[in-house]
Amino acid sequence: MSAVADARAPRLHPKARLSRDDVRGRDVLLYPEGLVTLNTTGVEILKLCDGTRSLADIVATLERRYATTGLAPDVGAFLEGLAAKGLVTYGP
Repeated sequence: MSAVADARAPRLHPKARLSRDDVRGRDVLLYPEGLVTLNTTGVEILKLCDGTRSLADIVATLERRYATTGLAPDVGAFLEGLAAKGLVTYGP
């Protein structure tokens, strides 16, 4: 992850929202055209995407929470995939 990417603050697009599908017992990211089924890790990442935390802050929080290192490539790829679909945006 580059220093520029580290400084960006991801957040959900205003039309996307995290939700729990209680009928099927799964977490989803809802948007007008559909939904993305999320695993527990994806939910934890997106809960931290509030537009104030940088990508580096999110990675550091997750690494502390799970007592591990090296999450930056996976977290970055997950968020970039959602950004490519217009579901995550980045601020300064």
